[in-house]
Amino acid sequence: MNKLPGFGLIERAQALAPLLAQEADEIERTRRLTPPVVSALIENGLYRALLPQSIGGAEVPPEVFMRMLEEIAKADASTAWCLGQCCVCAMTAAYLDPEPAREIFGPPDGILAWGAIANEMHVVPGGYRVTARWDFASGSRQANWLGAHVQVVEPDGKRRMKPNGAPEIRTIMFPASDATMYEVWDVIGLNGTGTDSYSVDNLFIPDKFAVLRDDPSELREKGPLYGITTYSMFGLGFGAIALGVARATLDAAIDLARGKSSLGLKAMRENNAVQGLIGRTEGNWRAARAYLYGTAAAAWADLNHSGKLSEEHRVALRLASTWTIHQAAAVVDAAYRMAGATAVFKSNKFERRFRDMHAISQQIQARDTHYEDVGKAMLGSGVVPRGTGLTADLSPGGKDR
Repeated sequence: MNKLPGFGLIERAQALAPLLAQEADEIERTRRLTPPVVSALIENGLYRALLPQSIGGAEVPPEVFMRMLEEIAKADASTAWCLGQCCVCAMTAAYLDPEPAREIFGPPDGILAWGAIANEMHVVPGGYRVTARWDFASGSRQANWLGAHVQVVEPDGKRRMKPNGAPEIRTIMFPASDATMYEVWDVIGLNGTGTDSYSVDNLFIPDKFAVLRDDPSELREKGPLYGITTYSMFGLGFGAIALGVARATLDAAIDLARGKSSLGLKAMRENNAVQGLIGRTEGNWRAARAYLYGTAAAAWADLNHSGKLSEEHRVALRLASTWTIHQAAAVVDAAYRMAGATAVFKSNKFERRFRDMHAISQQIQARDTHYEDVGKAMLGSGVVPRGTGLTADLSPGGKDR
C-alpha cells in the first residue's frame, strides 16, 4: 500500500519507546518531560505533525497524528499528552500571517502551549493589554511560547461581540519568558505533563499575535487538515492516547497471565475466567479503535471531497472521541483487576497506567455532557452522526497489512 504523508512520524514514535521507558520514572518524579525526551521529540519532528507545510511542518492527515500519539502513549502517557497538546496548539499557525507564524514556529524548537479559556484583554493602539492567570497548561514546561483564549473588551469597557451575538474570544500568543509560571500540578495521574498555571501582568499583545482560532474567516491555510477545528483534533488525539494506554495495559496483563500462577490455583493462562476476560476485553479495545479511526477516516474522506467538514461529521467525531476514551478506561480497569495484587506495586506499570487513564477520563474531552450535545443535535436539528468509513488496522502493533 502507499504510505501516508508523514508516515515516518509513526515509525519514529515507535523507535522512541526505549528512551521513554528509560525516562518514565524521572518524568513521573519531576512532573515534567525530561530534556532527553524533549530533545528526541524535537529532533524527530514529532511536534510539527499538524504544523502547515508552508512553515516547515508535516501537515499530516488525522490518522497519522493519531497513530503517532498512540505509539507514544504505549510507552508513556504524559509524553503523549504533552505532544498531542502542543501539536494541536501548532494548528494556530494556519490562522496567523506568515511572518508571525514563522516567528513562533519557524525554529525547530518552536513549541506553543496554552491553558483553559478564561479572562479578558483590553483593546489598545496596535493590539491589546492583558493581566490574567490561566490554569491547565499541559506541555508548558517545554514550550517557548504560551497562549491563552480571552474575551475582548473595547476601550469603552464593552465586550466585543461576534455577529452571532456571542462574545469574541481571541487566541493570543506571547513568549514564555513574558509569563510567570506556578508549579501546581500535584495530581494522581498524568503527573509528567507539568500542567501548571501561568500569569502575565499588563502584557502588550500585538495585533499579529491575536487570532480568531477555529474561525474559517481568518483561516490562511487552505489544506483540508485545517477544515477540522482544534477542538475536534484535541478529541481525536486524546482518544488515540487513551487507546495507547489501554493497549499497553492489556498487553501487560496478557504477558502476566502467560506466566503467573498462585499456590493451590490454576495458572492464569489456564483459568477459564481469565481467558474469557481477555477475549472480551480485547474485543472491546478493537471495537473502540475501529470506531475512532473509522469515524476519523470517513470525516477526512468527505472533507477532502467537499472541502468542508459537515455538521454530521463534526458530531460524529465528538461522539467517537468521547466514547473511545470511556471504553479505553474500561479496558484499563479490566486489565488492572486481572493483574490482581501485582498491579498495586510501583515496580510494575499497571498502577501508573491506571492512574494516567483515569486522569485522561476526567479531562474535558471525555465529559459526559458531550453525549447530551450529540443527542441534542440529533433530536433538534435532525443531525445524525455519519457512519464510519474505512477501518484502520486492528492488530496490537498498529501496522497496516
